[in-house]
Formats: sequence, C-alpha cells, structure tokens
Amino acid sequence: MAVSRSGTAGVAAAGDATEDADRARLHQLGYKQELKRGLSLMSNFAFSFSIISVMAGVTTTYNGGLRYGGPASMTLGWLVVAFFNGCVALSMAEICSAYPTSGGLYYWSAKLAGEEWAPLASWVTGWFNIVGQWAATTSTDFSLAQLVQVIVLLGTGGANGGGYTASKYVVLAMHGFFLVLHGLINSLPIRWLSWFGKLGAFWNTAGAFTLVILIPAVAKERASTKFIFTHFNDDNGMGIHGKAYILALGLLTSQYSLLGYDASAHMIEETKNADWSGPMGIISSVALSTTFGWIFLVALTSIVTDIPYLLSPDNDAGGYAVAQALYAAFDRRYGSGVGGLVCVGVVAVGIFFAGAMCIASNSRMGYAFSRDRAMPLSRVWLRVSKNEVPLNVVWLSVVVAFVMALTSLGSAVAFQAMVSIATLGQYIAYALPIFFRVTTARRSFVPGPFHLGRYGVVVGWAAVLWVAFLTVLFSLPVAYPVAKDNFNYTPVAVGGVLLLSVGAWVVNARFWFQGPITNVDL
Repeated sequence: MAVSRSGTAGVAAAGDATEDADRARLHQLGYKQELKRGLSLMSNFAFSFSIISVMAGVTTTYNGGLRYGGPASMTLGWLVVAFFNGCVALSMAEICSAYPTSGGLYYWSAKLAGEEWAPLASWVTGWFNIVGQWAATTSTDFSLAQLVQVIVLLGTGGANGGGYTASKYVVLAMHGFFLVLHGLINSLPIRWLSWFGKLGAFWNTAGAFTLVILIPAVAKERASTKFIFTHFNDDNGMGIHGKAYILALGLLTSQYSLLGYDASAHMIEETKNADWSGPMGIISSVALSTTFGWIFLVALTSIVTDIPYLLSPDNDAGGYAVAQALYAAFDRRYGSGVGGLVCVGVVAVGIFFAGAMCIASNSRMGYAFSRDRAMPLSRVWLRVSKNEVPLNVVWLSVVVAFVMALTSLGSAVAFQAMVSIATLGQYIAYALPIFFRVTTARRSFVPGPFHLGRYGVVVGWAAVLWVAFLTVLFSLPVAYPVAKDNFNYTPVAVGGVLLLSVGAWVVNARFWFQGPITNVDL
C-alpha cells in the first residue's frame, strides 16, 4: 500500500507540475487561466476528429462530388487534398505549439504579422475564422436535419411509395432542435464534454470501420475498380467536359470532409501539456481522418453503378445519392432496405457528434475573441459559468447557426453559400497565420516543442499556395452557361466576409482594436 500511495502521489505531483507549466506559459502569452484544464491529449484529439467526421463530410457532400466530378474526381482528388491538407495541418501544428491559446488563428496572426500589421491581420483572421465556424455549425446541423428527413422518407415507404416528405419548415425546426441539444451538451462541465468528444471519436472510428466492411459485402452489384478510379462524370448536363476541370471541381467533397481541426487549438487552454498535446491533436486527427475517409469513400463509391438514377429526384430517397445507394444495396440482397437505413443512421449519429463538437470549438473561439474585445457585447460573451464554461457564447453560437440556416427558406443556392463560407472561409483563416509565419516572421519565429525544423518554411509555402489555389478554384463556375440556378455564390459569400471585416476595420475597429489584450501583469 505504501508503494501505491507513493506512486499515486508521484503521478499527482507530475500532473500538478504540468498544469503549473501550462498556466505559466499562458501567463507568458498574456492571459490568466480561466477555463478548467481537464482535457488529455486523447480528449483534445477527439474534439478535432469528431468535428472532421469523415463519414459526415463524405456523405453530405457526395451528391455534389458525384454530379460535378464523378467517382475518379473524388477518389483521386482525395489523395491530392490529403497531401496539401497535410501541409496545412503540419504548419498549423507548428504554430500552435509556439502559441497555445484558445484564440488560435487570430492570435497567431497578431504575433507573426509584425507590429505594424498585427491588429489588422488579427482582426481579419479572427472574423474569417469565427464566421467560418458559425457556417460550419450551420451546415453540419442542417445536413443532419436533411439526412434525418431522408431516413424518415425511406422508412415510411420512399418517395415513390407514399413516404413522408418533410417541408422546408419542418427541416428547419429539426435543425433548431439539434442545435438546442448541442447547446445543452456544451453547457455541461468540461469533463462531460470531454466524454462526448471521446464517444464521438469512437463512434466515427467504429462506424466507418463497420460500414467499410459491410457495404461491399452486402452489395450484389458493385462498380469496377476502373470505374471507381478513372470515371469522370462528364455527361452531367452541366456543360463541362474537360477532365482536368471536372477533377478539380470534385475536390470540394474532399476539402469539406477534412475541415475543423483548428478545434484542437481552440480547446488548448483546457488541455494539459498544451504546447505538445494541441499540435498532436491536430496532426493525429487529420492523419487518421484522411486514412479512414479515403477508405470509406472508396467503399461507398463501390456501390455506385448508376449515377443518373442515384442523383435523380425521382428515386426513393428523393435524389440523396448515398441513402439511395445503401437502401437499394440492402433491398437487392435481402428484399428490404432496413439495413441501409441503419447504415445511414450510423452516419447521422456521427454528424450529431460533429455538430456538438462544432459548438464546443465555436464557443471557445468566441470566448477568446471576446476576451480581446473584438466582438460586439464582448463583456457578455467572455463570461464564464461556475462550471468554468463560456456559457453565454455557447448559446450565441446556437442562435447564430439557426439564423444563418434561415437562408434555406429562400433557396438551396443561398444556403449553399453557407457551405462555401464553412469550407473556404475557414481555410483562408488557416492560411493567414501560416503566410505570416513564412514571410514577416520567417526569421523571428520561435518554435515550441513541436516544430518542422528546416522544412517549416517549405511546408508553410505549400500550404499557403494550396489555399490560394482553392480560393480561385472554388470561385469558378460549376456549370455552363451560368444561370441563377447554378450560379456559384462562393466568391460572393467569401468576398462578403472580407468586405465586411475590412470595411468594419476602416470605418471603426482600427481606432480601438489593437489585437490580443493582456489580462495579466507580465
């Protein structure tokens, strides 16, 4: 017993020393410890891994990838995205290790852009990040509502069998319901939120693993390997026939599916051994998501044998390709599509966990941004509850995500702009501090425990150029001739965020916003 007590005391002492080191490092960066440090490396990883949720990302964007790109565009495009997205993640991890604060991206920009440009760089990065996060939360929970609607439709007979089709108002109400549930989950103490994060990581891993084995085994009709890796959907009625262009358009599925890993940075003030655990959370979540995601994508594409039918609004799933493919595969094998509904349900639960973690990341970013007085009513949003949770900004995230979804009542095209901001807006926020790292701070950057050594600048430039390429690519037309029904609103949506943030800076913010504010005596 004496040995046991000694060992326990030693572990406790080591833990206290680590927490003291984290507290001291945060103090050096200008902030006092206000949130409870209750997250391990595993917990930090789980938040990012659950948000990325490749089952969710692939499923919800598969229609667009299939229509505009085709199987080869998605399966080969994923490998291209994997490489360059890995560069983005590595560069972010390196900076995260040097500056382990919940502000993450906008704080990094302030420290790396140089004294003259720090306030503007911090302001623009922060607004791209938080608006992108709000849009990601909106698109995640709205996608969940749409998927649940499809499950109900198929479960009640399908579109061709008198099944129930929810109106856009019912779908919006479901979206609001899921947001409230996620707000309640995020109102819990961090130890409970950590548990949900780990459960989400387990569900996404086990779910993807199970579906990857089950889908090809059940399907009676499977696509050939040649079809999966070489077929481009150039007969889609969109007026685009160049395979290079089609390949590029299909990258959106992959890029959207590998998004949200800045959560590890935003949760870092609640993470133990922060300057190592945060970077490892980013890298491990991206590496595992990339691997599992590609395998899941290939397995899913193996049952795609009739693209026009899967995308047709006249099929039983109302044109939801993944749901229709799974439902039909089980129906052909067993005479019932119930198994397919269970598979879609597994994906839906994964999306639910992703939505909860989106609010968690969102709220920590909002808390940090308010701490530096960047948001309207900052004093309200930076308040921390007795459970050491930024409760007010949790519910702000819920409300904003619901308001943004109101665009769905106007048109599907308008709502698609939300996905554009979620994807491209966040990647721009990822790229800005990396750009400053390889330019203004190239010689002055002081790395943390995790660093890329002499390869840091090369990897950083690869990341920056990739995001610049994406910005141009995702602003191009997806169909010809361009009409109001196929107009790509990405440049409008992302340009709007840039215009509003810079406009607010010129008119007002430049007179008072100086970047991160120290709240301790250094």
